[in-house]
Amino acid sequence: MHPVISGLPAKLLATLGTAIVNGDLAPGAVLRTEELERSHAVSRTVVRETLRVLESMRLVTSRRRVGITVRPRAEWNLYDPMVIRWRLAGVERAAQLRSLTELRAAVEPVAAGLAARNATPEQAGQLVSLALSLRASVTDLEAFLRHDIAFHHLVLRMSGNEMFTQLAEVVGEVLSGRTHHHLMPARPEAEAVRLHAAVAEAVARADPAAAEAAMRAIVTQAAEEMSAALGGA
Repeated sequence: MHPVISGLPAKLLATLGTAIVNGDLAPGAVLRTEELERSHAVSRTVVRETLRVLESMRLVTSRRRVGITVRPRAEWNLYDPMVIRWRLAGVERAAQLRSLTELRAAVEPVAAGLAARNATPEQAGQLVSLALSLRASVTDLEAFLRHDIAFHHLVLRMSGNEMFTQLAEVVGEVLSGRTHHHLMPARPEAEAVRLHAAVAEAVARADPAAAEAAMRAIVTQAAEEMSAALGGA
């Protein structure tokens, strides 16, 4: 994972990252340090730090005698949370959401079933508590989002599969993106709240089939809501 940066490097990173994922900086484009310093009014240190992070995301690569060049999309780290965030905010939003929803559909129901097998009583209790918090926060989308992210992160962690757990940030970006880009109802649907409670209850009673079915219904409903918000894209 790339280091966390702030200030001017973070601003330049967002500018260049967004330009790359939107195609404004096409594959093969050369990023020259001197030009970036001048056009963005930043120091060489800021440019170098930014380019190092972009390289860690595999958005750019250093080529001898050429310099820093933009990589083809097939080489990007598409699981990087910041790359996901930029794509969700850009021209590829519909395609990105489709890919991420298909990923969620493949992973999260299975993770819920595993969680029902592997969760400790304490973890199951935490999940039930988060489901109750979701129900209590339907009038506050930001609070609902925080509880929703925590709920899905916990399910992935309880699965006991370290590969699933590594997808927690990806799922968090999907949930944040659909909220902040208005791709879900202004007030969460009662059925979505009920389904989260159903997952928690199934995990608590160690019922893998019910947990998997309820989580699959959650992902399906989310996909339908986003498709409707995007006009069926």
